[in-house]
Amino acid sequence: MSTKPDWTHWSNALVRLGLEWVGVAVFAATPGLADIAYVTCQTGDEVSVIDLKSRAETARWMLPGKPAGVAVSSDAVFTVSADSKTVRRTHPQTGAIEAEQTLEGGPVGIALDPMRDRLFISDWYSARIWVLAAPDLSLIGSLSVGAAPAGLALSPDGRFLASAEKEADQATVFDAETLEPLHSVQVGTRPFGLTFAPDGRLFVANVGTNDVTIVDPQTGKVLATVPVGDRPYGVAFAQGRAFVTNQYDGTVSVIDLDSLDVLKTLTVGEYPEGIDATKDQSRIVLANWFDNTVTIVDAATLSVIEDIDTCDGPRAFGAFILGEQK
Repeated sequence: MSTKPDWTHWSNALVRLGLEWVGVAVFAATPGLADIAYVTCQTGDEVSVIDLKSRAETARWMLPGKPAGVAVSSDAVFTVSADSKTVRRTHPQTGAIEAEQTLEGGPVGIALDPMRDRLFISDWYSARIWVLAAPDLSLIGSLSVGAAPAGLALSPDGRFLASAEKEADQATVFDAETLEPLHSVQVGTRPFGLTFAPDGRLFVANVGTNDVTIVDPQTGKVLATVPVGDRPYGVAFAQGRAFVTNQYDGTVSVIDLDSLDVLKTLTVGEYPEGIDATKDQSRIVLANWFDNTVTIVDAATLSVIEDIDTCDGPRAFGAFILGEQK
């Protein structure tokens, strides 16, 4: 059994490293015509770049400071390195650094608002969310939330921003345009990751109660609670289903979005965490922290296709897959 520590208790390890980022391509340049996974590797201080069409790692970028949080767009990869308290914007093909910002506190989660060119970063220590300008990472302001915010998410239509607040056992929903708080919703115990479904419902993974709380972001009403595996961490959606990584079980729970029944539990690698879907919803990709792999799942047949090696300690906490660019 691996002895890697649980990142949800990393707070004592946040130390300013004072290191400069260096972008190095170990393999070929990143292809431009395929879904690409950008997998942050906390232990290895790197990012694995994986072409999901060829199912091959094409590059590794050095990224000091124990990176974990990640968000991607067509023109940038944004990462959060918790130990060095650094947010970085890098070029999606070359890995070259384009902007960098140090945030004094405990930066953890990250979400991109592409409609308004803003970036949101959760501050574990100070119960707030930083708001940054995506082009240059300049600080715009901050939002107050509950204790120990972790995961962040934007709704597919751009209407809502949501935050999972682990020590408050709640999720906060904001109007993404005005940034006014709309609802503080009591969910399960110790929520960490959360994601909006394609139909707009908010799915919150509660690591303390081993379940997923489903919330209507317009009303703040809890719609349902679905039991899953041991220590659920992240949620992704494809083919009318929700896929939930269960860290301690080494599994993924598959939930039907209509009935909310658990259809199947898939065995994956050890300690699965970050999870995302390809643009066409044909594949689910998840990072196995202890195995140093990502697992690719066929979202239609619910079968494991392949495991691909990554750098050390893959986390991929956020939306880490960039859809095919033409």
